[in-house]
Amino acid sequence: VRRPRGQILAPGATNPTFGPCQRLDYELELGIWMANGNTLGEPIAMAEAEDHVWGLTLLNDWSARDMQAWEYQPLGPFLAKNFATTVSPWVVTLEALAPFRRKPARPEGDPQPLPYLDSPAHRSGGALDIQLQVWLQTAHMRANGDAGQLLSQSNAQDAYWTLSQLVAHHTVNGCNLRAGDVLGTGTLSGPAAEQGGSLLELSQGGKQAIALHNGERRSFLEDGDTVILKAFAERAGARRIGFGECRGTLLAARS
Repeated sequence: VRRPRGQILAPGATNPTFGPCQRLDYELELGIWMANGNTLGEPIAMAEAEDHVWGLTLLNDWSARDMQAWEYQPLGPFLAKNFATTVSPWVVTLEALAPFRRKPARPEGDPQPLPYLDSPAHRSGGALDIQLQVWLQTAHMRANGDAGQLLSQSNAQDAYWTLSQLVAHHTVNGCNLRAGDVLGTGTLSGPAAEQGGSLLELSQGGKQAIALHNGERRSFLEDGDTVILKAFAERAGARRIGFGECRGTLLAARS
């Protein structure tokens, strides 16, 4: 992955400059791959959403945080998000994940989803118990034969919105999906601070650098860093399902 360039507004500055991103980040996500789509103008109902899904992969939605901070005013990120997305090497079908279904998370006191985002089957088993990990291997670690450091762990079952809800909401006004389309879940962080699915969260916006076991420190990614996302589902009496690695190494920006 090549370090992107874009418009950045430095602290205290009034005008942006163009240059390499200095606050590059990853986002731990799952990719939802569509098996078949819907006709333009026709929504996909919650009860039918999973019939349209082929399966899941890991997905790293690389993000340029300093570029994003400028671009989102007023229209949202553009160059901060469009330079790279990495996915793991194979698709895990929903049939394979059937033993790992769970009741969706809904904090006590939160309102129930609106009817178009709800169904009886979803209430009982719309979430998936998939354990997620983020590893970081710096260039120094790689040179010394070090496999890297585990930065965080979380679980997809803690996501506020499920894959069925994402598909139903995306298509509710008839936006048409097609076979092979992929939807990102958004960053899959856990409820605890140490379960952040990005460096933005783990370093508290870059204010608190993460100490690595070899003495290096990271607030955001440096050239030569390799980000490795891992995922698996397991429980007693069921075969362990792995997702393979979603791996990407950061290269220096073009001159």
